[in-house]
Amino acid sequence: MPFPDQRPRRLRRNETMRRLVRETRVGPDDLMLPLFVVPGSGVENEVSSMPGVFQQSVDRVAETAQRAFDAGIPSVLLFGIPESKDARGSEAWSDDGVVQLAAAAIKKAAPDLLVTTDVCLCEYTDHGHCGVLDGEVVLNDETCELLAKEAVSHARAGADLIAPSDMMDGRIGFIREALDENGFQDVPIMSYAAKYCSAFYGPFRDAADSAPQFGDRRSYQMDPANAREALTEVQLDLDEGADIVMVKPALAYLDVIQSVKDEFDCPVAAYQVSGEYSMVKAAARNGWLDETRIVDETLTAIKRAGADIIITYFALDVAQRR
Repeated sequence: MPFPDQRPRRLRRNETMRRLVRETRVGPDDLMLPLFVVPGSGVENEVSSMPGVFQQSVDRVAETAQRAFDAGIPSVLLFGIPESKDARGSEAWSDDGVVQLAAAAIKKAAPDLLVTTDVCLCEYTDHGHCGVLDGEVVLNDETCELLAKEAVSHARAGADLIAPSDMMDGRIGFIREALDENGFQDVPIMSYAAKYCSAFYGPFRDAADSAPQFGDRRSYQMDPANAREALTEVQLDLDEGADIVMVKPALAYLDVIQSVKDEFDCPVAAYQVSGEYSMVKAAARNGWLDETRIVDETLTAIKRAGADIIITYFALDVAQRR
């Protein structure tokens, strides 16, 4: 029996050939680097459950952001850990808040770097939930009003992109209206549109000091079993004024990323979250896998599924070796 004319291995025989025909490529332009900002000066505290990730004071965050820009990364994503917390998370919209100060410092250090700010209350409330409480119930509409104040405060400080992560119903509309009314109609919104209530967030709560003091977030974050519901959430956010939509986490929800990209004509972001990062780091430190190859493979999978933007703690490492 004659051998088939097609020999796919012809295009795999060396690295140069493989590079030539590679279908999916991940580069610095695809990445966004998350950063955690704390009060003080000269502070750099490594997060115990996230080796290589640090809580940093404003001055150190600005230095890291500058390195990211020099490496070709177009944007950073800021999370704030305030000096004090209260039931309403009022530090979230303070003009002297850590995120506001960091946004201004980064724009001074690297004017062309896009500063993206996470808009939520969980890092700022003393109870750790993402909104205002009535007993143990998170109030939706009252929370939306405070998120809008936070978003305007971030824009005033120099934020280029607002990223609401709270999962309150209707919050994109509240934020869009508030931004427009305050002269920030050109500031876009990247909505955490399909944010699942995931066990992969554990290490982030160490980094952001945002673990709920009671219960969990299942009444507002999405059920991991629901994929079709993600399309409803994305459509609602786009209708309210979102410019970019996000799926979070990434690896366990590649099917959702693909469905969102297939269904909607808009930029799609995916967040490779703390648990995804920490699992790779732990296994690599034990010699169980090759960190570089695993990182490249997972990021390629996320992009192949349809993500235009990948938010990852590996961003600086990846960009510096490209």
